[in-house]
Amino acid sequence: MLKTAGCEGCRTADAFPIDFTMAFQPIVDLSANRIWGYEALVRGRNGEGAGAVLAAVTETNRYTFDQACRVRAIELAGTKLPKSSTARLSINFMPNAVYEPSACIRASLAAAARVQFDPRRLMFEFTENEQISDTAHVQNIIAAYKKMGFMTALDDFGAGYAGLGLLAKFQPDLIKIDMELIRDIATSPARKAIVKGIAAIGAELGVLVLGEGVETKSEMLVLAAAGVHLQQGYLFGKPLIETFVGEAGIPVLAIAEAVA
Repeated sequence: MLKTAGCEGCRTADAFPIDFTMAFQPIVDLSANRIWGYEALVRGRNGEGAGAVLAAVTETNRYTFDQACRVRAIELAGTKLPKSSTARLSINFMPNAVYEPSACIRASLAAAARVQFDPRRLMFEFTENEQISDTAHVQNIIAAYKKMGFMTALDDFGAGYAGLGLLAKFQPDLIKIDMELIRDIATSPARKAIVKGIAAIGAELGVLVLGEGVETKSEMLVLAAAGVHLQQGYLFGKPLIETFVGEAGIPVLAIAEAVA
């Protein structure tokens, strides 16, 4: 099935058993009332959800899978987003699937060149739910990506294997607050306090903070009041296969109304 050229790890990896593509969910900037970017999320072409696709990832095919996800996301963004768009493209990656940053980025850069997508608009997310066995390796990836002009993001902050401890070791450009901390935040003093604290830490470290999984207007408003203006969730748009909801410059409220 899917196979991609690249470093030695990709060339010797097993082919991925599920044919997949990407869905895209908007990230909005409430302070500017615009779409800030889109997160690429994997989906099976035969209706498989992300869970089923990710369950097929093994030690021997993760390299092929990681590279193919990046390339597919970039190709779709380059061909389907308006050329006037300045929206960023956020791509999830597996730190354990990156042998050497400069080698493993080649296929992504080649894809961006083919579809004329500015690679400076790329953001790479890694999740703290994937156990990171070698933090020095992750530090090296983040430093290398920053040097190349990419943004990096820590996904699901506040859940999984690490949180503040991981942030203390390396600072990505952005952290995404896990949706469990946001759900029902309007009626939870504890969640409000925690999110305010994360926003304050982000400001102190020069790290952007994004709230993910926003589903209600009350959650949106509480996050905004805490200083979290980058938001993502069903309130603004569900992930749509090979489709981008709106484009840069469309008012946020118009986006929310369109998908209600």
